[in-house]
Amino acid sequence: MNIFGAALTITVTFMQIYVFWRSSSLPIVKRHIPSWLFIAAGVLLWIIFFTGRSYGHRGTDIFAKTLELCGMTWMAVVFLLFSLVFSADLLTGFGVIMPRANTFLRTAALAAGLILSAAGVYQGMRQPVVRQYEVTIPGLSLQHDGKTIVALTDLHIDSEFRQPWLNKVVSRVLSLEPDLIVLAGDIFEGHFGPDGEIQNEFSRLKAPLGVWGVLGNHEFYGGLHKKVSVLEPSGISFLRNQWTEVAPGLILAGTDDLSVAGSLDRKKKFLHKTLAGRPEGTTVLLSHTPDGIETACGKGVDLMLSGHTHGGQIWPFGYLVKIRFPFMAGLYKIENMNLIVSRGAGTWGARMRLWHPNEIVQIVLHSGKTDKNH
Repeated sequence: MNIFGAALTITVTFMQIYVFWRSSSLPIVKRHIPSWLFIAAGVLLWIIFFTGRSYGHRGTDIFAKTLELCGMTWMAVVFLLFSLVFSADLLTGFGVIMPRANTFLRTAALAAGLILSAAGVYQGMRQPVVRQYEVTIPGLSLQHDGKTIVALTDLHIDSEFRQPWLNKVVSRVLSLEPDLIVLAGDIFEGHFGPDGEIQNEFSRLKAPLGVWGVLGNHEFYGGLHKKVSVLEPSGISFLRNQWTEVAPGLILAGTDDLSVAGSLDRKKKFLHKTLAGRPEGTTVLLSHTPDGIETACGKGVDLMLSGHTHGGQIWPFGYLVKIRFPFMAGLYKIENMNLIVSRGAGTWGARMRLWHPNEIVQIVLHSGKTDKNH
C-alpha cells in the first residue's frame, strides 16, 4: 500500500469510528439495534472498505469488482455521515452546551447523511450532462469562428464504468457534431487498461480536426502511460509535451499531467517544452490538472482545458479541493487566457456525486469580430 492509500485508510477508519461512536448513544439506535450487531456491522463495513481498496482495487474478477464498488461507496457514505455528525457536535459543543439539541441534531445528521448518500448514488449513475461554453478569443481566425470543441475528462474507465456506459457517452459526444474532440486525461482508472471492447468504442469517435488526448495522473499508476498508445489505432493521437497544428492558425498543445512533474520548476519545464516553437495562431492547451496557469498564460495560451478536480464530486468535499485548486470548475478569465475546468464525465472511487453532476464540455469558439452568439 502506497502513502496515499495508507493515509486514506487511516482517515476513513477514524471517520468511521467517530460516526459509530457518536451514533451508538442515540436512543433510536439503542432501542432497535443490539450492541453486538452494531459493532459487528461496523467491523464488517470496515473490512469491506479495506479489502475493496487492497484486493478489489487490483483484481479483475466479478468478486473483486463488486468488492471495490461496495468499499468505495461505503468510503463516500462515511465521509458524508462524518461531515454531518461532526458538524452537529460542533454546533452544540459536543453536547456540553445543549445536550438535548445535540441528540436531536445527531439523529437528524445521521438520517440526512443516509438520504444524501442515496441521492449521491442516483446522481453518480446518471449519464453526463452537456455543459456549453461560449469562448471569445480576439486573435482567432475568422475561418475558425463558430468551431466547436468537445472535451471529455476524467472518464475513469474501470471495473464499473466499462463498455455499456462508454457507448452512451460516445454517442452523446457524436450527437454534438464537434469539429474537434479532446480527451483531457484520466481516461482509465490506472489499474484497468484498454481492452478490445473499449478500443472499439473509442474508434467511433470522429471529428474533422481529429481526436486528441493527454495523460492524467491515473495513467501513470501501474505504468499505464506506456499502454495507452494501443488506443492510437482507434484514431486517438496523444500529445506528450508537444503541440500540433490541427488547422491553419489553430494550435493544439498537450502536456503530461503536471502532478507527475513534482516541483514548480519541473512543471514550468513541462510547459515550456510543450509550447516551444509553435507557429502564430490561437493556442489551445490540454493539461489534465489545472496547474501551471501563470506559466501557460505567460506563454500566450488562449484557452486551457483541464479536469482532475471533479468539481468536488461529493459535497462537502469540494471545500477541501478548492484549497488546492482555486479554479475548481467552470470558465475563468485569467488576463488574456480562458481557462475551463471540467467536473469530468466519470467518477473516482465511489460511483457517487452530490450537487456536482458528471459533464461533457462543449466549447464554441468566437473571434469577437462577428456576432455569432446565439
